[in-house]
Amino acid sequence: MQMQPVCHVPHYPAPPMKKVDNDTFFACVEAELAEGRPVRFRLKGNSMFPLLRNGKDVVVLEKCPAESLQPMDVVLFRYRGKHVLHRIIRREGERLLIQGDGSIVAKEECKVDDVVGKVVQICRPSGKEIPVGSWKWTIPSRMWHGLGFLRNWILRMAHFLFLKQV
Repeated sequence: MQMQPVCHVPHYPAPPMKKVDNDTFFACVEAELAEGRPVRFRLKGNSMFPLLRNGKDVVVLEKCPAESLQPMDVVLFRYRGKHVLHRIIRREGERLLIQGDGSIVAKEECKVDDVVGKVVQICRPSGKEIPVGSWKWTIPSRMWHGLGFLRNWILRMAHFLFLKQV
């Protein structure tokens, strides 16, 4: 199956961005996904650092069947009245344990019904499009999660050096 480029940006100035509150924005995201249309948006926040970068990377989400959700998928889900984009690290039946790549200890639990959509493609600022099923995404993702306790130390250093957070 060939994926259509969804990240392509024409070479003309983009219209000015309009700011909307999160509730309105994510209501639109959910409505578009429910209609079967992919949604793309620029990330905000450092919870998926270093693999996804705040204000730089764009993700493309699609609706996905609950039975297809599995560990290592990056999903948008409802959690305590908010929408969060994190990675599934374990599935136990209808329950998901989810954690941000940039999180040192925090983990969230939700049900598969709380998942709004799954990331299918990453768009880098350079225009490079990375399907999440490609080795360019799966290898770094698996390597990052395979670091175990070293990951926490690397994150602390990266937060200090690059994000100015401890």
